[in-house]
Amino acid sequence: MVTILENHPSVLNQFLIEVRDINQQSNRLVFRNNIERIGEILAYEISKTLDYSKTNTQTPLGESPELELTQHPIIISILRAGIPLHNGMLKIFDHAGNGFIGASRVKSDQKETQVHVGYEAWPPLDNEIVIVADPMLATGTSLDQTIASILNSSKPKEVHIACVIAYEGALNELHKKYPEVNFWIAGVDKSLNEKNYIYPGLGDAGDLAYGSKIQ
Repeated sequence: MVTILENHPSVLNQFLIEVRDINQQSNRLVFRNNIERIGEILAYEISKTLDYSKTNTQTPLGESPELELTQHPIIISILRAGIPLHNGMLKIFDHAGNGFIGASRVKSDQKETQVHVGYEAWPPLDNEIVIVADPMLATGTSLDQTIASILNSSKPKEVHIACVIAYEGALNELHKKYPEVNFWIAGVDKSLNEKNYIYPGLGDAGDLAYGSKIQ
């Protein structure tokens, strides 16, 4: 399943404007906050597909029949750009488990973008609901490796991918390769530039959130 949230107008569309706008991106705090808010919305939308059970809650005046989340997810973010998105999702799934994976672009003369995955830390994922948080789905290489690592080492109950902006071509390829995985995307762009950044995109999400790095 692929869900594109910008196709159903809401306040999310306003947040997308603000994270893309070059005139607002100089304020890292505002940028991180908007990514977090998008993370909250993505998590809320994912929550609608999860299982719930009936329970009775004792109030000061009596019992109230309610629906309780049957199973809390495990959120895995791709460092470092995924941290604000991760934090936003944790505000909705505040009992979630947590995991992290380090992925970075490797300098290469080849046209295809090379990605090195060098750090993985997450709890056991068998029979768990797994949400992978990565703001930008550009070439799809890092997400491809992350999904493969998860599925090769465990048998999760469900896998959800949560992104702020995705390149349409890579999104379609990953969906074909992993039809059992659910993709939740705030906004979709149709191109990549010569450096394999999403166009028009928003730039480098990690740098905008935490400052530039050594190339």
